[in-house]
Amino acid sequence: MALQCGIVGLPNVGKSTLFNALSSAKAEAANFPFCTIEPNLGVISVPDSRLQELEELVNPQRVVPTIIEFVDIAGLVKGASKGEGLGNKFLANIREVDAIIHVIRCFEDNNIVHVAGGVDPLFDKEVIDTELQLKDLESVEKKIQRSEKMARSGDAKAKRELETLLQFKEGLTSGLNARAIEVEKEDLEAVRDLYLLTIKPVLYVANVDEASIHIGNAFVDRLREKVKEEQADVIVLCAAIESQIAEFEDPEEKELFLVEYGLKESGLNRLIYGAYTLLNLITYFTAGVQEVRAWTIRKGWKAPQAAGVIHTDFERGFIKAEVIRIADYKQFKTEVGCRDSGKISIEGKEYIVQDGDIMHFRFNV
Repeated sequence: MALQCGIVGLPNVGKSTLFNALSSAKAEAANFPFCTIEPNLGVISVPDSRLQELEELVNPQRVVPTIIEFVDIAGLVKGASKGEGLGNKFLANIREVDAIIHVIRCFEDNNIVHVAGGVDPLFDKEVIDTELQLKDLESVEKKIQRSEKMARSGDAKAKRELETLLQFKEGLTSGLNARAIEVEKEDLEAVRDLYLLTIKPVLYVANVDEASIHIGNAFVDRLREKVKEEQADVIVLCAAIESQIAEFEDPEEKELFLVEYGLKESGLNRLIYGAYTLLNLITYFTAGVQEVRAWTIRKGWKAPQAAGVIHTDFERGFIKAEVIRIADYKQFKTEVGCRDSGKISIEGKEYIVQDGDIMHFRFNV
């Protein structure tokens, strides 16, 4: 279940530098707009210490982490909703992702130009928001024209849909992102086919200088205050430092580098965890001598759905799931030890999978 996060932002805010640090799919980083024209895709392993713990206990032939995909999307400029710069291409690319990672420049550097002539994180955020809102407004208004005809016929469902669309039009016109417009859950069906850009969940990344990696700076404070109304998170990191950390292949050398900067973990790890949470994802594991593997599912999924990410036959022919809590596996060391201690539960179709479950599925097709 490969879900995608699109990395967006104005030109020269550090998007491609961040993407390069995340991924081995190197994007060209340059001091001019639009150096990223085609979206670059990076498939990133989700760091998880539990996977290493299982590897030590099981000693499998191979270990397979779960993944999340990051897409580096071309820089946006004012007027993109009308096709300025690479606007149309940008908006088409962002429509395809599941969540948005919005990188905002929170550092000053006279050697790196800013498209607006000065560093202002709120301006940067507003430019992106406005262009996405304008594109969403265009989509909503087109559907309103179609919906009005149906509503005039007296169709109750069409009337309800029109009311919802008008709510979205009002909110977008007043500068709200679609995700901040409060409607009943069932009414979201009215805009589901529009794939609105501003309805996607967002995570803000404040790209700071080296001196600000621990406590941020005035730019970060302003950004945090602004996004409170969206209940969105802000991750503070220095893309330049993260690119250096990513070059270390030896874990001990990487650890020493982190210690040198007073960091417990890389900002990239925090970004990956943040993206995982943003998409409402959890991990379960399968563990055997051939393979220890992490699997990504949505929080709240039941056992048959979780089985389906391995193979559709597992979901179609689901009979039961044997479940071990990872804490029990660590305590009793082996599956046999867990079984002998009564720590394997047999769960049916209504079982809601928990983060960290170790599962074995029984099925018949």
